[in-house]
Amino acid sequence: MREIDVALVRDAVKEMCIKANCCLNADVYGAIKKAQAEECSDVGKNILSQLIENADLAAAKMKPICQDTGMAVVFMDIGQDVHFTGGSLSDAVNEGVRLGYKEGYLRKSVVSDPLLRVNTGDNTPAVIHYNIAEGDKVHIEIAPKGFGSENMSRIYMLKPSDGVEGVKNAVLDCIEKAGPNPCPPMIVGVGIGGNFELCAELAKRALLRPVGSHSDKEHIRQIEDELLERANRLGIGPQGLGGNTTVLGLNIETYATHIAGLPLAVNISCHVTRHSECTV
Repeated sequence: MREIDVALVRDAVKEMCIKANCCLNADVYGAIKKAQAEECSDVGKNILSQLIENADLAAAKMKPICQDTGMAVVFMDIGQDVHFTGGSLSDAVNEGVRLGYKEGYLRKSVVSDPLLRVNTGDNTPAVIHYNIAEGDKVHIEIAPKGFGSENMSRIYMLKPSDGVEGVKNAVLDCIEKAGPNPCPPMIVGVGIGGNFELCAELAKRALLRPVGSHSDKEHIRQIEDELLERANRLGIGPQGLGGNTTVLGLNIETYATHIAGLPLAVNISCHVTRHSECTV
């Protein structure tokens, strides 16, 4: 049994909150650069150049890439041979978020009650997903999620008879209706299977996969490729001003489901699909 002081988790979360909001991941940055070279619209090409310049300035000055620094979403894969000491793990994660958003001068966007709308002042509480894994280490991923794109996400409780075509039509319908609202070019996470809540988590986890990666299931890989190609024919383009760069990446995660259902979630992210990870 390995003992880990929760203070280590707190400090890791703090640093990752700042890094994720200021330094665009290499895979996303590379995808924007590639899209800029291939964009057919002059306006779209110019916008993508501005996004690259913005990312460069943010990293150089350690300033937020976007003014919406999101709600902190935390994924923790905890080894079953780990014993935490020094207090509550959840409290440590939230303290890390609190310190990161304070010391990084990141916008505090969380309200304590969805109806009363009083800002908590420190961007807590975070949304935390725990998973028990083998081993004696803790893998942490932070994915700050802005709500311009989050608000465009959807869950569809399809019927099994809707099949593959029903899934494709729903995903494309979601992207098309999102239009310019999520600050395209988008990155799209899709979750298929499980139940009502799990398909949404699968879609969120799909956004953690590098842009350009593929499912290890061949039939899913084919759907990813087809949907990406069809989404980029919608003509929405960078910032919704037209062009052939609407979606930078489309990742699908799947899980077993019930014989009577076909749950589907589409989690749309903006061009600043932020995440940072570390292992404690």
